[in-house]
Amino acid sequence: VQLVESGGDSVQAGGSLRLSCAASGFPFGTYYMSWGRQAPGNQREWVAGDNARGRTDYADSVKGRFTISRDNNKSILYLQMDSLKPEDTGVYYCKTGSGLSGRWGQGTQVTVSP
Repeated sequence: VQLVESGGDSVQAGGSLRLSCAASGFPFGTYYMSWGRQAPGNQREWVAGDNARGRTDYADSVKGRFTISRDNNKSILYLQMDSLKPEDTGVYYCKTGSGLSGRWGQGTQVTVSP
């Protein structure tokens, strides 16, 4: 299993970013895939998930602002992040499975300034 995130950057509050995760080594199109994040000094938390059958799930803190999607032909997972807030700052990880279980990528840094 290999998960490689990209797209992290520094933005001002209210801005947008699109994260990508290139997946390989497993049948991506059949897997529940998620995004997680870890803010400085905090534990990792689950952010959003896609069950590969048309259902998406979101943490309350990002609902209405973030959108998870996937391209099964290219084995890429996306996270569109809009209306970013300073509290969204952290390292964002692509992962297999729901919640905090599963395989995590190396992460990409997102910094949101006030």
